[in-house]
Amino acid sequence: MSSELPVKLYIVPTPIGNLEDMTFRAIRVLKEVDFILAEDTRTSGKLLKHFEITTQMFSHHMHNEHKTVETVIGRLQRGESAALISDAGTPAISDPGFLLTRACVEQGIEVECLPGATAFVPALVNSGLPNDKFVFEGFLPVKKGRQTRLQLLAEETRTIIFYESPHKLIKTLTNFVAYFGADRKVVVCRELSKLHEETVRGSAEEVLKHFETKPPKGEIVIIVEGKKK
Repeated sequence: MSSELPVKLYIVPTPIGNLEDMTFRAIRVLKEVDFILAEDTRTSGKLLKHFEITTQMFSHHMHNEHKTVETVIGRLQRGESAALISDAGTPAISDPGFLLTRACVEQGIEVECLPGATAFVPALVNSGLPNDKFVFEGFLPVKKGRQTRLQLLAEETRTIIFYESPHKLIKTLTNFVAYFGADRKVVVCRELSKLHEETVRGSAEEVLKHFETKPPKGEIVIIVEGKKK
């Protein structure tokens, strides 16, 4: 073991946009672990270079995580420490990380998740909608199960949080009008912490019309008002 850190898997959040949101602790852990697992090594390579982190990095993403988990577990069992990062935000939140974390827990390997950036938290707080109770849905099913999920969520009384890609936003907002009602309050937060950050609030119909005339770009979080009791 070459690292000064205790042997464990460190889940390390990275900025969702603004690099100033990187914590001192996150930088230290990434510098001191034996190796880093990254969702996209090209994207993470820029982050590591910015903070002068030279730790060896390996690819760990949704298309290969089933194959790489066993290898990573083996290295941890041999006394190495590892950090898992995603392209942005906290790993395992709509990103790879759950399979590896579960495997570590099953093998008695300690896991530690550092606090840090997660896109839905500032979006929820900034929305102005009730945040004492909420449900995180992440990405809706693209095809199979989408209608069933929307029908179920139409009865949800807690604030609902979704992630969405820009090219699917219009379809999703159209679904919200159809299943939740045109008057349901919706907040779309786009490009959080970045230069062109934008928050659009209104009814589902109003927000849909806004983005029909102004096609969205960037990372998107949608906050939807729960059904009134």
